[in-house]
Amino acid sequence: MDGVFLGTKHAIPIMTRGGGGSIVNMSSIMGFIGTEGAHPAYSASKGAVRLFTKATAVQQGPSGIRANSVHPGFMPPMRSSTPVADRRQRAADDTPLRRTGEAIEVAYGILFLASDEASFVTGTELVIDGGYLAR
Repeated sequence: MDGVFLGTKHAIPIMTRGGGGSIVNMSSIMGFIGTEGAHPAYSASKGAVRLFTKATAVQQGPSGIRANSVHPGFMPPMRSSTPVADRRQRAADDTPLRRTGEAIEVAYGILFLASDEASFVTGTELVIDGGYLAR
């Protein structure tokens, strides 16, 4: 949350002088739910990003600044993550599309929100999770 707050704080004056812009904050589906496998502070911080983004959208909209958040679901493990293959497979099995996501799928969502094609989209949460939260 600190990084999201500081990035937003420093971007707003520049975007205001430039006539507007798009802020896209990264969160997680853990900002919507709690799970056994995630630390409560992780879920709380992702939920904070979600609501901070909405508040930013409301307050900065008149300046032409849009703010949205992206909430990826289960992705392939990062090189720094600890091995939790069994838990990751269970999550994939619980996802309606029956797989984990790919980074490029999240990148395309971010690209859309940052683009002029999303010029009337602000304060929204783009969930890219293969349907996990729809269960």
